[in-house]
Amino acid sequence: MNAILETRALCKSFGALVVADNVEFRLAPGARHALIGPNGAGKTTLLNLITGRIEPTSGEILLGGEPITGLRPAARVKRGLGRTFQINTLFRQLPVIDNVALAIAERDGVAGGMFRPASRQRAVIEEALALLATLGLADDARARVADLPYGKQRLVEIAIALGLKPKVLLLDEPAAGVPSLESHRILEVLDGLPRDIAILIIEHDMDLVFRFAQRITVLSQGAVLTEGTPAEIGANEAVRQVYLGERHG
Repeated sequence: MNAILETRALCKSFGALVVADNVEFRLAPGARHALIGPNGAGKTTLLNLITGRIEPTSGEILLGGEPITGLRPAARVKRGLGRTFQINTLFRQLPVIDNVALAIAERDGVAGGMFRPASRQRAVIEEALALLATLGLADDARARVADLPYGKQRLVEIAIALGLKPKVLLLDEPAAGVPSLESHRILEVLDGLPRDIAILIIEHDMDLVFRFAQRITVLSQGAVLTEGTPAEIGANEAVRQVYLGERHG
């Protein structure tokens, strides 16, 4: 298959501690893919390597077939790599609309000019409002982020990532800390995102994973244990053993 995102023999060590062990991973264009594994398996480390927050010891990362291994995080975002974090990184005291508008303005290179001229400012705000409407957040546009339920804060973070117009969207535990009812709303939003965006989620909520993902990759001790469809992963004895602590320690 053609890959929009790919890692080749990706390794990362901190001294004797190996946190990414020859990871070979491919994400298809428009994919709905989940990355799972027990605590300490290396899931967030892999996202940090892909996004450039940490440098690999060896190996290669490609986006759209082009190597990005040596690029800084901001340059990877410009190439179409979007990400949310396990703990949200929002401007909590600002209104929702400002959080999203700032991302759009940064994408267009006009953030430093306070959105001037006025016509450009209007265009940024209109785009932000339209994006919020697609995520069911139109009524919350003027609310402070800090005043929103945590589930809606996670949706705001997704809106910000989408404002950068990514080709690949990496979501690190989008339902973490979110009550069950709100987590299902997040799933609905993910299901409704444009099909030309490839989405990779890290998630511990297996109900969400198996309802969302078309393919699942399982990590264990920094290495890929297996990959397959949800049905294949659900029936895999090795995966069950990893989660029960009967394999690889």
